[in-house]
Amino acid sequence: MRRALSLTLIGLGVFCIAGGLLLRFYAYPALAKIPQDPNTVSVAQGSGVTALVYVPQGSSARPEIRQNLSLTSKTYVTGDLRAPESKKNGDVVTWIEANEVKDDASNLTVSGSVRALCLDRFTGEAVAPCTNGYLEKEKGVKITNEGSPKTPQFPGYNFKLPFNTEKGTYKWYDSSLGAPVDARFDGEEQINGVDVYRFRQRVPVSQVSSRDVPGSLIGKPETPTVNAGLYYEVDRTLWIEPVTGALIKLRQWSKQELRTAEQGPGQGTTVFDGTMELNAESVAKNVNTAKENTSKLWLLTGLPVILWIVGGVALLVGILLLATGRQRSRHSF
Repeated sequence: MRRALSLTLIGLGVFCIAGGLLLRFYAYPALAKIPQDPNTVSVAQGSGVTALVYVPQGSSARPEIRQNLSLTSKTYVTGDLRAPESKKNGDVVTWIEANEVKDDASNLTVSGSVRALCLDRFTGEAVAPCTNGYLEKEKGVKITNEGSPKTPQFPGYNFKLPFNTEKGTYKWYDSSLGAPVDARFDGEEQINGVDVYRFRQRVPVSQVSSRDVPGSLIGKPETPTVNAGLYYEVDRTLWIEPVTGALIKLRQWSKQELRTAEQGPGQGTTVFDGTMELNAESVAKNVNTAKENTSKLWLLTGLPVILWIVGGVALLVGILLLATGRQRSRHSF
């Protein structure tokens, strides 16, 4: 009886330890990766915003600066399952992101863009080469990365931080700047019952482009077109669920100013100035998704630890029972 019990405990211990190893080092990597087709919609809103809108005028549109606007930004993210990189059970995926910002009152467009990029499914970082990658800010005009196929077109993190996010600094891609910028750990909070890490990202005033604009737009109505530099700055805060690396909430203040060669900081024409933030519905949806995924991942991280502890105890007790049983058998003779 004693021998049977000891062998049972040893067998249970081996089973628990092996099961824990299987869950942690085989099942976890298979689950801890981003989906091939996320199919998500997120909505950000802002009020009291100054922005450049495009007013329809016949077959074209006239740019006009308006103040005290209420804006809504909608972002759609889907997967390009036909992309060469998006292989079934592969390590790379191609996502397509479409964004449109509109004035609530007039429904006029403030900005819009579509881009496609390849991501590492485990880290969430942009990778290259990316056959179908592109950026489209003007309808029908796609900018690709053909000149530098081995360099990601949108380097850094674009949608989320890595699984098991740490309290450190990460490179988060800024689409207006066209480059990744440090997002630094800034504290811990709770959002709707979920523990999150807060990261802060700041871009000082930087020239991002130069363009010809109507003179009337910058106070020179007598001049048909004027070359002006576009200057940009932003203060962005991201709230990240650390186990999954998922973005829970985002808020950003940004400003864009057009300046001619003779104008200095603050002397130009403001074409955007305001704060946009993910609305409560989008945040709640992100929280629910994070809770579901965190629970799934716990089964593959927390449960193995329990199995190892139980298995170790069972194995130790089984070996001790077997050893003491043999000693008693020898003494009985």
